[in-house]
Parts: sequence; structure tokens; C-alpha cells
Amino acid sequence: MKKNRKGIVFFKEMDAGIIEEIEDGYRFVYFDEYLKSGIPISVNFPLTEKTYESKKLFVFFKSILPEGWYRDITGLKLKLDKDDDFGFLIKTCEDAIGAVSIKEME
Repeated sequence: MKKNRKGIVFFKEMDAGIIEEIEDGYRFVYFDEYLKSGIPISVNFPLTEKTYESKKLFVFFKSILPEGWYRDITGLKLKLDKDDDFGFLIKTCEDAIGAVSIKEME
């Protein structure tokens, strides 16, 4: 697993927070300014100043990943390992369907 990759999480084009790979898994935290909006990105992530951490990629973020033949084609084009869910998240979810999108931080 590659470390130190990060993505900005958007909710309806508002900067909501950061998702990142960490040594032991993954971390998501809301931006302080976004907390004032009163709108969580998901019921799985109630608005809070606390940091969410998980050993596996959060189910909510896995749910917006490409699947099937589209994932296969995208993975080949972007040279992503088929099991690199975080890579797919930050490389392909900038135009995800729904209110939440992710943009890779470089």
C-alpha cells in the first residue's frame, strides 16, 4: 500500500474534508469551515471535529468506486493495480455520481 496519498472530499462542490492513507489504514477529517454547513457527507460520517480512522477503506468511500468492466478499463488506462481502492478513489472519483466527489491532492 502506498502511503501519504490524499484527496480533498467535496460535497456539492464545497470543500468538506480530507481523506488520506496513513500507516495503519485510512483517515477522514472534516475541514473546520465545512462543519459550519451543518450537512454531513453521509450518515456514516456525522459532523464532528474528531478524526475518523479505519484499517480498511471506509465503506462509504468504497461505494463510489468504479466497478466491473469500467473499473478494468480505467485501471488499465491509469495504470492502477486492480486492488488499489484508494488509488481508484483519488484518480477516478472527481466526477463521481452523487453529491460527493474526491480530488487528488498532489
